[in-house]
Amino acid sequence: MINIVLFGPPGSGKGTQAQNLIEKFNLKQISTGDLFRFNMKNDTELIDEIRKPSDAAGFIFDGYPRTAVQTEALEKIVKEELNDNIDVCLSLVVEDTILVERLLKRGEISGRSDDSNVEIIENRIKEYYTKTAEVAELYKQQGKYVEINGVGEINEISEKLFAEVEKIK
Repeated sequence: MINIVLFGPPGSGKGTQAQNLIEKFNLKQISTGDLFRFNMKNDTELIDEIRKPSDAAGFIFDGYPRTAVQTEALEKIVKEELNDNIDVCLSLVVEDTILVERLLKRGEISGRSDDSNVEIIENRIKEYYTKTAEVAELYKQQGKYVEINGVGEINEISEKLFAEVEKIK
């Protein structure tokens, strides 16, 4: 089983790359923002999604964990529910100026208000780094943290991610 934590600031291409990883390795995506909203609405536990029968070869955790406490909780859940571990934390790295450009472009296309204001975008990026720094450090200490350059052609970035996952298969 392959269990991946996928990191990336807003505009890093994380959503696109998560889909590519899912398709390539037959993973089940646990997008915690979506799950959290669903679980709150339906009064179910977050881990119910992990317990569901699946023919997936593993999980990709997208948007979670964001703190050291959440990291420890996720590790415990994966250990207890799947009798497994988090294998790797893949982090897409993109310069802030490029992130801002990408998000402004996305804002023009999507009409999302949070993607059309430079100040809001910069605050979101700063908040991402502040929140995830401790998580990155924990995975670095475990030797599971890998940075991937998130600038370039989509398929080239995918290939870099695939190569890292192949190392743990």
